[in-house]
Amino acid sequence: RFRSRNEPMEDVVQVGTIGLINAIDRFDPERGVQFPTFAMPTVVGEIKRYFRDNVRTVHVPRRLHELWVQVNSATEDLTTSFGRSPTTAEIAERLRITEDEVLSCIEAGRSYHATSLEAAQEGDGLPGLLDRLGYEDPALDGVEHRDLVRHLLVQLPEREQRILLLRYYSNLTQSQISAELGVSQMHVSRLLARSFQRLRSANRIDA
Repeated sequence: RFRSRNEPMEDVVQVGTIGLINAIDRFDPERGVQFPTFAMPTVVGEIKRYFRDNVRTVHVPRRLHELWVQVNSATEDLTTSFGRSPTTAEIAERLRITEDEVLSCIEAGRSYHATSLEAAQEGDGLPGLLDRLGYEDPALDGVEHRDLVRHLLVQLPEREQRILLLRYYSNLTQSQISAELGVSQMHVSRLLARSFQRLRSANRIDA
């Protein structure tokens, strides 16, 4: 039951043995309860306390932590009295709290370790949770390129910047650009070629 807690089994057995000794000291045969029925909750409770106090890596709110101790103790007492595991309602009645609070405490009691996002999901054959979260944004690769283009563009004269924007962002043809700026298409072509040359030179310098 406790082998999957990543703690040496020798330590768990030693703690369980302490619980067994405590059960022997407290056992009263006149109550009519068999010793295994009485001892098991005590042994298990001792082991759970060991995990709670020594190896818990998940932070649990203080109130919930303290209430869990009471729930655990009440569970042991009721198990001894009834000769069976008590129901959530019986524990809630003993402690005068709601059943939801009991369930929250039980869930908190199971929170011993944080699971790595990279750990494979035990038993389901699936990759780790980290591998299954999110997705790759196809536009991510273009972020660095766009930033570089903006950096290079500001180094050009204003008119050449405008021509490049009209050509490659507004998708205008060279003839449409020439009409927009009131210059010849040949001049637009020369300005584009000169802009490309400047951008290549600036890129080599930055690199």
